[in-house]
Amino acid sequence: MPGRPLHTPMPMTNPQALLRLVTWLSPAFPVGSFSYSHGIEQAVEAGLLTGRADTEAWIGHILRHGAGWVDAGLFLAAHRACVGGADLGPVLAQARAQRGSAEMALEASAQGRAFVATLRAVDPACVAWAADPEEAPSHAVAVGAASAQAGVDEETALILFLAALGAALVSAAVRLVPLGQTDGQRITAALNARIPSWAAAARALPPEDLGSAAPMVDWTSMTHETQYTRLFRS
Repeated sequence: MPGRPLHTPMPMTNPQALLRLVTWLSPAFPVGSFSYSHGIEQAVEAGLLTGRADTEAWIGHILRHGAGWVDAGLFLAAHRACVGGADLGPVLAQARAQRGSAEMALEASAQGRAFVATLRAVDPACVAWAADPEEAPSHAVAVGAASAQAGVDEETALILFLAALGAALVSAAVRLVPLGQTDGQRITAALNARIPSWAAAARALPPEDLGSAAPMVDWTSMTHETQYTRLFRS
């Protein structure tokens, strides 16, 4: 008798849709993520981040309790609105309001504007929801809506989005703390081990409960606005 299969294939999002999303989240996709540190530059200046352990904890807190957590909720709201054919207006408005500082608002809107502008040129079907060319949606909202248009399921899309956000913050920290590339990869691996559970928690969160609890991150972002020498825009 033939033996039992070693594993049962699991259903997955269409590979071409996944490749679209991976391309959009790549550092090569021109949204300018390399120019933002999300307050990490000021945290280093203030002596709050000096090595791998505190940097991992700081970025993890952003993803689970700070703007990353808010972005997860906004991402899901945008994805679900597109899947359900609902108006994205309320999600866009909430994203504009729910930022801890002017620099964080710039970080989200500038990347969102660049994301939409690039997709209009290379994959316009995925930004059909962005009717107003002057709109600067939050990056999380833009990627969430485009992922839905591309046909990527919300769980997979959110996990990849959070992983890309974490990787961008780690990249900034590697340059600023400074950390070696190996330590940067250790931090990324530790964050990626937890991101699926954070995504699951975000998916179960009632929309009305969305909020952040990262006052020190907000403080570093606001203080960064007047930092004497700066390499990053946030």
